[in-house]
Amino acid sequence: MSKYSICLDIGGTKILGVIFDEQGSIVFRLKKKTKAKDGIQNIEDTIVSVVDELLLGFGITLEDVDAIAAGAPGVINQETGVVLFSPNLPWENYEIKRILEARFKVPFYIGNDVNIGVYGEWKYGAAKGLTNVVGLFIGTGMGGGLILDGKLYTGYNCKGAELGHMVLNTEGPRCNCGQRGCLEAFSSKNGMTDYIHQQIKRGRSTLMEDAITEGVFKSKAMKAAYEADDDVMMEAIDRACHYLAVASGSLVNIFSPEMVVYGGGVMEALGDVFLEKIVDQVDAYCMPSIRNSVRFAKAELNDDSILYGALALIHENHNI
Repeated sequence: MSKYSICLDIGGTKILGVIFDEQGSIVFRLKKKTKAKDGIQNIEDTIVSVVDELLLGFGITLEDVDAIAAGAPGVINQETGVVLFSPNLPWENYEIKRILEARFKVPFYIGNDVNIGVYGEWKYGAAKGLTNVVGLFIGTGMGGGLILDGKLYTGYNCKGAELGHMVLNTEGPRCNCGQRGCLEAFSSKNGMTDYIHQQIKRGRSTLMEDAITEGVFKSKAMKAAYEADDDVMMEAIDRACHYLAVASGSLVNIFSPEMVVYGGGVMEALGDVFLEKIVDQVDAYCMPSIRNSVRFAKAELNDDSILYGALALIHENHNI
């Protein structure tokens, strides 16, 4: 019987799970809420239930599975499978590889979600066939990933490629990491939400007021407000794209990639708008001799980038 791969995208609000067949096609998928606030055991139980329900739903057993792999937020030692720290999940020095391999009796691999997402775009998506790629994924936070000389670069102890925490303005807004003026503090949904809050406090009206009452807005609300020419939302987007252009220019100068690829929920909702605004400005922030050899592109795999990156992890470790 054919062997399958189970891949997971573990986030602070949801877990996406899929089954890939031997040809690399998704043959079954499901999604469950994470409920991270309910604690470590609840998250672990949810991961287990996702895997169990995938198997049951598609009608296979663990004997049909080569391996399980996942991307998750945080600093993750890809070699040992230990989550050193996660900003959106209550994990610290969490031995997820050991725990899940003991539960399922199949190999388990895990890496930082955006590292893995960029890896997926490199193996199967927009950056396929290239050698040097920079990735920025714009969602609730801001993550980065690097493909250097044809390999996923994760730095010493797998702590590298935190591109969302480049400081662009030392007097800028406070970031969740504790620094001021990070790219994430300007250009993520968190950053745009903070900007919208500030404008509301100044007495300005916006369609986004209800969308941010319970925290970070959903991407579809952002898109609706933009299409309605909401001034505050448009300003937040312009501000986000300006700093993405500044950061992208510096990354081009440092790495001279063949491509800068942008993914995440924001790009899935308004990718054409963001990409156009970034490309319109980026020339001002990078050297022309380097700029002329780099392309800027949207992720092709959209919400599945991390899942395909997890599949690539399995193939890498199994020499498939």
